[in-house]
Amino acid sequence: MNMSQTLRVSLDQWRALQAVVEAGGYAQAAERLHKTQSTITYAVQQIQKLLGVKAFEIKGRKAVLTEPGRVLYRRAKTLLEEAATLERGAAQMSSEWQPEIRLAVETLFPTWLLLEALEIFARERPETRVEIYETVISGTTELLESGRVDLAIGPEENGIRGIPLMPVRVIPVASPGHPLHALRHRLTDRDLKRHRRIFMRDTSAQRAPEVQGVELRWTVSNKATQIRALIMGLGFAWMPEDTILPELRSGQLKPLRLQSGTHRTAHLHVAFADPEFPGHDVARLVEILGERASAACRKVQRRNARVR
Repeated sequence: MNMSQTLRVSLDQWRALQAVVEAGGYAQAAERLHKTQSTITYAVQQIQKLLGVKAFEIKGRKAVLTEPGRVLYRRAKTLLEEAATLERGAAQMSSEWQPEIRLAVETLFPTWLLLEALEIFARERPETRVEIYETVISGTTELLESGRVDLAIGPEENGIRGIPLMPVRVIPVASPGHPLHALRHRLTDRDLKRHRRIFMRDTSAQRAPEVQGVELRWTVSNKATQIRALIMGLGFAWMPEDTILPELRSGQLKPLRLQSGTHRTAHLHVAFADPEFPGHDVARLVEILGERASAACRKVQRRNARVR
């Protein structure tokens, strides 16, 4: 049997049902979809007739979803979202270029490396607009999963699972004059808890819980403020080593000597919002990011080999 013959309800009819629920009534749905109210009413009636399900019941002057109606609405919404994704993906596959690329980038990723990759991409696609969201912790995942960005760069540990990009070394630091550096022994967790820690704020709308056991803390919104607070001796922090290389080399910041765990490693990945239909330009940008990240890793390996 032809599959099209088994589909009794059209996407337009499902769209009408969704609009009635979300707009709050038939008249409002008709206005939203630029159709007559009778057209919307007929579409919903057809769904109920064809499927043998009562989607709404009248309470006072308002149409309220029944329990089966709620199930229909949820599944219709998913169906319409999938259809829209399919159409966007097909359009991107046939298009030679995308007018805009949106990306979420966890602040752990080196800014210079991101800009270097974007510079190469801009030479190939100067007409493409690029919108960058600088994100922290679960804010990266939130933007990716909501579809508000085309791709995201972040640590695998925070839920970004895609193409491996690079490891990032994170170290504890403070200004040379900070009291933690005056202690003669290697620092313990107890030592750290007695001093203020400078955090970066989670950019998610639903912020992750604060780190357990950290009572003395300040939370800031950008890397520049965090670094300035550290230089002024206002606290200590775990920082991506690459981000603070100039401050380390100039002596403005100094690594803390810990009893254990002198550094942490974050494994950064890049992930597509839609792996099946990433779009030509998004795929090309990811290719460039991978090439530049690999080159940066090789450079670090050579530098470390010379030090040994």
